[in-house]
Amino acid sequence: MKRQKQIILTARIISMLFTPFYLPIVGLVTLFTFSYLSMFPWVYKIQVLLMVYLFTILLPSLLIHLYRRYQGWNLIELGHRERRMVPYTISIICYFTCIYVMEHLHMPHFMSSIVVAALAVQIVCALINVWWKISTHTAAVGGLGGALFAFSCYLGFNPVWWYCIIFLIGGIVGTSRMILRQHSLSQVVVGFWVGVFCSAIAILFI
Repeated sequence: MKRQKQIILTARIISMLFTPFYLPIVGLVTLFTFSYLSMFPWVYKIQVLLMVYLFTILLPSLLIHLYRRYQGWNLIELGHRERRMVPYTISIICYFTCIYVMEHLHMPHFMSSIVVAALAVQIVCALINVWWKISTHTAAVGGLGGALFAFSCYLGFNPVWWYCIIFLIGGIVGTSRMILRQHSLSQVVVGFWVGVFCSAIAILFI
């Protein structure tokens, strides 16, 4: 029983650490570290990260938390398919706002494309959720894989070792979601590949 509780606690921690909202921040940090965007001043990069954090993590998380408290649901109850549309709508509006602000400030396309990719993943997952529950946690990890593929095409680097890390994280996150009984195997696998394709297409063609 103690071991079972430890496994469940670990799964919960992993789910919290790899929340779907972190995709834009991780993508931007990667760009600021490994692309030509690394030449930008640190003050500018921190300002961009703080702005993206505000619109893609803080605001959606706060609003969804307030909505959940208003409804009197716990996190598991909020995870029911029919109750996920309002959280999806909140996050999509916040992401649209972030993209609008970035475009208004004339930020480099590579920066806004990360948020566009995350938005595309959110929209497709929301549409699928109308009929079938899908894992946005693994979709976010898959989104990193899709972004990695797109930027490897643009910047000409070998992403194989990075893919090993992403697949490992995807497996850990997907297993955690199944341990918590939030998703089935098919839901986490489909979520991952939805993230890969949506993110890659958004960055390469939008």
